[in-house]
Amino acid sequence: MNMKQKIALVTGASSGIGLATAQRLAQAGYKVYGTSRRGGTVKGASFEMLALDVTSDASVDAAVEQLMAREGRIDLLVNNAGFGVAPAAAEESSLDQARAIFDTNFFGIIRMTRAVVPHMRRKGSGRIINIGSVLGFLPMPYMALYSATKHAVAGYTEALDHELRTLGIRAVVVEPAYINTPFEANLMAPDAPLDVYRDICIGVEKRVKEVLVNADGPEVVAEMVLTAAQAGRPKMHYTPGLAKRMQLLRRFAPASVLDAGVRKDLRLPV
Repeated sequence: MNMKQKIALVTGASSGIGLATAQRLAQAGYKVYGTSRRGGTVKGASFEMLALDVTSDASVDAAVEQLMAREGRIDLLVNNAGFGVAPAAAEESSLDQARAIFDTNFFGIIRMTRAVVPHMRRKGSGRIINIGSVLGFLPMPYMALYSATKHAVAGYTEALDHELRTLGIRAVVVEPAYINTPFEANLMAPDAPLDVYRDICIGVEKRVKEVLVNADGPEVVAEMVLTAAQAGRPKMHYTPGLAKRMQLLRRFAPASVLDAGVRKDLRLPV
């Protein structure tokens, strides 16, 4: 199939990693459709935007049906839509907040996958790329809910890939570390803050902001998404930039060394 004929759908494409990914795929010859909750247009974008809310079954189904009516297929799905949380202790966020972040970061991927896979399956080919995080395989104190969603994404993707590969479909997860994007400006604050954690969370937030100043931009993730999309025999996990070194540490460093390193990096008492 001519590369220019391949159809890509990228969720959460109005800014950050989603925008960079949609732009990079378009540059590589894909016909790209991005999504955001409001739809509309993105200034300077080389792709079309669709309105899609990943927390709504009806919205997901309508957008996928609209795209199938126009193009007849979806060759690549990039599940990027999601949001983060401000540093907070696990007990500072209510169950409502836990449900909200899982509804977007994890169940949103399930909704998109269930809507798109039947079309890929009938065609006998397709690729699904889920945007995870190093927090899907590394501990991050004071980011328990976000880490939990990314662990879920990693596990779901691995199982999904085993199920679909004999049908011509592959699923992979891209797991970046710190990425300097507007994503960090719209974090969910805890709804049940406790004074006992206040100072330490302020310190963690300060440390994260320091690291983000010199962090890679979203383009490094976009480039790895393209690599994963075009690979003849894709890996299950892709870790761009700093994330690759962190993955190696997780795999080979003694648990005690990794544990101490995490706390030292965040300036927590060892």
